[in-house]
Amino acid sequence: MAALQDDGGARHLVAGTPLPDVVLPSTRGGKVALAQLSGLNVLYIYPWTGRPGMADPPNWDDIPGAHGSTPQSQGFRDLHSDYAARGIGVYGISAQDTAYQSEFATRLDLPFPLLSDEACGLQKALPLPTFETGGVTYLKRLTLVIEDARITRCVYPVSDPAAHAAQLLATLPSIG
Repeated sequence: MAALQDDGGARHLVAGTPLPDVVLPSTRGGKVALAQLSGLNVLYIYPWTGRPGMADPPNWDDIPGAHGSTPQSQGFRDLHSDYAARGIGVYGISAQDTAYQSEFATRLDLPFPLLSDEACGLQKALPLPTFETGGVTYLKRLTLVIEDARITRCVYPVSDPAAHAAQLLATLPSIG
């Protein structure tokens, strides 16, 4: 897989930037107030997850970086106990609604919550880079490492979603 080129869409997401006062619904029930996250957390932001038997959005195969949300999520799932052992929380975020995300989280047996930015509150507040196809706007894939609700690092673009969780974990400290 060829490395994606950095289009500059996340250059403003620098260390020290506070998370906005945005509250997102969670597949675990309830809501998560991003500005109140404490400790070290990883927010991996992905465009869309497919479902068996459903077609991808129009031209999905032609959009650099569009594919890979399922293997990326599986990577975080498979290494979740390693993240937890280091005291690092994991959250996945997309603009899909919570019901759609819940099906995905159940099907993949994800041990962490997915958060819905369906209302685009986080996307607009930061603002996050997006792309459009078929008249729908999708979040571009990126990862924010957060400590006490402040960005410490932004990984963008994510060129190899399947390996991303392992590559990121290798660079993170243990907490506690």
